[in-house]
Amino acid sequence: MPAGITIREVAARAGVSHQTVSRVINGNERVSPETRRKVEAAIAELGYQPNAMARDMALGRPHTFACLSPNLTDYTFASIIEGATVQAHQKGFYVMSASAPDDDTFTMLIEQLVSSRRTEGLIVINPYADGRHTHVPQNVPTVLVGARPRAGGINSVALDDEGAGRIATRHLIDLGHRRIAMLTGPLVEDCSQDRQDGYEACLRAAGLEPDPALISEGDWTATSGFNAVRRWLELGVPFTALFAQNDRMAIGAIRALHEAGLRVPDDISVVGFDDMPLASYFYPSLTTVRQDMLAIGAEAARLLIDAVENPGAACQHLRMTVELVVRESTSTCKS
Repeated sequence: MPAGITIREVAARAGVSHQTVSRVINGNERVSPETRRKVEAAIAELGYQPNAMARDMALGRPHTFACLSPNLTDYTFASIIEGATVQAHQKGFYVMSASAPDDDTFTMLIEQLVSSRRTEGLIVINPYADGRHTHVPQNVPTVLVGARPRAGGINSVALDDEGAGRIATRHLIDLGHRRIAMLTGPLVEDCSQDRQDGYEACLRAAGLEPDPALISEGDWTATSGFNAVRRWLELGVPFTALFAQNDRMAIGAIRALHEAGLRVPDDISVVGFDDMPLASYFYPSLTTVRQDMLAIGAEAARLLIDAVENPGAACQHLRMTVELVVRESTSTCKS
């Protein structure tokens, strides 16, 4: 198709309004046979191909999904949305993304989207961080991202977070570490709870009892990682390794260790989580658990498309695997 051909150019060639061209494209019967022939001839001459999404919207089908996230700035959330958007576009769907930092905002957005029929389906990221899961409409295809399955038959995609917690902890145990601290994310979130469960299960399997004094709840920010480590050091809590449940907290932790005159990994080994793009460029480069956020988003979009196009399809719960990426921030325990 020649680049840049628009519906208005077709209208100009046929000598009609662009609204008339739209009616012809959408099969509206309120067009005379003569006018229809002129428009069809202009379409053929110019090689114009109607946009499938626009045609579906004109026919009352929005061909649009809404992706609701606690925010749009977090690297993990943004990457999931990007993965969903790419997958949806390949199948002719458009993705609207919106920030819903609390369940009140989430409820308002749901009401606007559903009442106006602006979306055919929903992708909801971190649905159980607050009460937003209670406002998910039952009559709209939905995929929950970042949460373990609950009753109710809603599709979901998440990491095997418990398995990920085991992998990170096992790496440190294999290096000889026995006093392994953990920085969790907010414990209202499934992923934080599951990663902690994996950490504790792995310790017990190695004959080590988890020490509550070595577990601190963060909020995913580097500042919370920095403050937690500084607090442990001020209290004199001994540890030789640290597993932070995301890379940003790990980087904050490393900064606090450096300011205290401790070397990473010679004195303290550190494992992060996510494998954010800069992880390999930090000093030392960060050992971390890699999750493929783009793939998570793509799988969420695939499940949603299937739910929209096959309403009777069985509900699916996907658990994505992770990969340990060993770099310079971990080494054999020397004490």
